[in-house]
Amino acid sequence: MSDDAIPAHPHPIEFNDAKRRLKAIFMGSVGNLVEWYDFYAYTAFALYFAPHFFPSSDPVVQQLNAATLFAAGFIVRPIGGWLFGHLADRYGRRLSLTVSVVLMCFGSLIIAVTPTYASIGFAAPALLAFARIVEGLSLGGEYGASATYLTEVADPEHRGFYSSFQYVTLIGGQLTAILVLLLLQNVFLTHEQLVEWGWRIPFVIGAALAIIAMFMRRHMHETESFEALKGKKRESSIRGLLRYPREVAIVVGLTAGGTAAFYTFTTYMQTFVKQTVGLDDLTTTYVIAGSLIFAAALQPIYGAISDRIGRKPMLIFFGVAGTLLTVPILTALAGTKSPWIAFLLISGAWVFVAGYTSINAVVKAELFPTSIRATGVAVPYALTVSIFGGTAPAIALWFKTLGHEQWFYYYLAGVIFLSLLVYTTMRDTKHDSAMHRHD
Repeated sequence: MSDDAIPAHPHPIEFNDAKRRLKAIFMGSVGNLVEWYDFYAYTAFALYFAPHFFPSSDPVVQQLNAATLFAAGFIVRPIGGWLFGHLADRYGRRLSLTVSVVLMCFGSLIIAVTPTYASIGFAAPALLAFARIVEGLSLGGEYGASATYLTEVADPEHRGFYSSFQYVTLIGGQLTAILVLLLLQNVFLTHEQLVEWGWRIPFVIGAALAIIAMFMRRHMHETESFEALKGKKRESSIRGLLRYPREVAIVVGLTAGGTAAFYTFTTYMQTFVKQTVGLDDLTTTYVIAGSLIFAAALQPIYGAISDRIGRKPMLIFFGVAGTLLTVPILTALAGTKSPWIAFLLISGAWVFVAGYTSINAVVKAELFPTSIRATGVAVPYALTVSIFGGTAPAIALWFKTLGHEQWFYYYLAGVIFLSLLVYTTMRDTKHDSAMHRHD
């Protein structure tokens, strides 16, 4: 064979294509991380700012009030899902993702500068509630648009792996919030300074990061799937969504148990480990951070496994294990005083929770054609998260105030079981996907 017959680069097209996909996934994921950092900074620092907005001598009541506002941010997520889903399906994924991160910046700034209850009375928690509503609208749109974008830019054989990075960065956002908390707790501020004014710093950081993410997203490439729709006449997003009642019902059913478990072992764990297990602030932060690092590492592994064996087996694994093990794990966690055992128990829960989190984005995206995909992913998901996810910390704390905290363990196991019924009857979207359908 002559030298002329030997190409300098055996697979230049494949290499460039993979490079383009990885760049798109990185840019989409970074923005997702920033949005979730902003959202979770509220939870990470609630122990410090709650007394400034909710005057009460009972710290449990203060945290319940803070958790109630956390849930309030979820009430508007379906509206955000519809608004930004429509924007993504009609005008492009890139535009929707850019606008959503700008809105998150605005919500974070409001929290950073809002005066306390001692200064302006009931206007303080009212402004805090408004900020959570703004962030809820933003996040309601972020999920659907980012899940759609990450799934569409991935190659068909690795959709599970690539789309799993949505939850890597989602968890990474919470880890970043915890890292900021650790630095403020141990390096830069005293406990008194953190309680008095230092809790405002993470929200300023979040607003600045959101501005950076906005400029990054302005240079994202639009997906080929959306480009294929240009010039075609399309119906309204809600009317289009109503043509897929079965798929909408599947999204609601498969999300309920997974979102309740996710928010239990992320946002509520900070309060649970502090108040129920009884660990101090610093130890609590280390335990939660360690378990989240473990959870983030599981996501791409499980996503890659789903590319080989399918999505349905992963969901059934979560449903069965979650139904059977949730009550024993939370009961053992409530009874321990060891931070190491607490870490192992929470990480043990993540072994099965990751069966849902790693692939739920790609499963939802694979249910809908391109013309309605972002709305189809976002709206029923946001509605379900509002009912079962965002309310999980508030329900748990309500049971705690009644003196029956263990009731929440059974509630969570029951919701997971309901989702298990859906997992066993739905189609496996890896083998029966709508990704190739554009309208």
